[in-house]
Amino acid sequence: MEKFRIAATGHSVNYLPEYLGVEFGYFEEEGLSVDAIVPDPWTLVLDEINNGDSQAALGGIWVPSMYRDRGHVYEPFAQVSARCPLVLMAHAPDQEFDYMKTEGTTVLMPGSNGSSPGIFLKFVMTEAGVDVDAVNFVQDLSGAMLAELFSGGMGDYLLIDPVTATRLKRQGVAHIVTCLAESGGPVPWSVYYSDPTNGTSTDAKVGFVRALDRATQWLKAHEASELSGFLERTFPKANPADLVAHVDELRGWGMWETARINAESYARWQQGIADGHLIDNPLDYAAFVDGAIADRALI
Repeated sequence: MEKFRIAATGHSVNYLPEYLGVEFGYFEEEGLSVDAIVPDPWTLVLDEINNGDSQAALGGIWVPSMYRDRGHVYEPFAQVSARCPLVLMAHAPDQEFDYMKTEGTTVLMPGSNGSSPGIFLKFVMTEAGVDVDAVNFVQDLSGAMLAELFSGGMGDYLLIDPVTATRLKRQGVAHIVTCLAESGGPVPWSVYYSDPTNGTSTDAKVGFVRALDRATQWLKAHEASELSGFLERTFPKANPADLVAHVDELRGWGMWETARINAESYARWQQGIADGHLIDNPLDYAAFVDGAIADRALI
């Protein structure tokens, strides 16, 4: 068995195909011993792949995009989630929410763990016609702190992860007005990338992508109730019934499509990353993404 360690920026429901690939033995059938670590702070994923302790990093494509031609080259080669998993909350229910309602309000959005949540929300708001200069944004703080402050009355909207959102909803202190997995459109939100100068073999990556896509297709074809026990074991802090319902929502919204990084949604998100000033211009897909891996794996 060939070692294939993943340095992930978190442990998340939207990484589910990877966890299923391990559970079902798909990676093992490809001759790979796959495991994952979540370094703290998350930026240590770069050290992990730089020194070869991990064979791939898992997280937002904005990170390797930023580093391109700025001292280091990282190559994205697979996608695990095709949508942003975050949700937007308000203090009161709003069945007719649209993004234009955010003009003139204060939006709290986490930023201590990375730039992509805030950049993506602003990008989606701009696409919807919102003048983001007319919105007050509070960022650079942790999601946990912002959730506590929002519960205490701060701000008008809160961008947060779905697990925290469900807890706040149960407490009656906040209400989900839109899920970005549904209203935000497709983007390669979470991808695997490696250091081409110190990474694993091409054959190992091909086997990994083939197994990952196999798990992705299984997840698309089966209702989450078939995974209830596995979900409870994998995410023990979450309510089991909520987990099943949430996974089925994500399935319906297209969170999991294929292990291949989609060129069209990639181009859209590259524009968002450029609009967020993390890169000067969108990076060309063929020059940045190692698409040959998926071409070999998904024939």
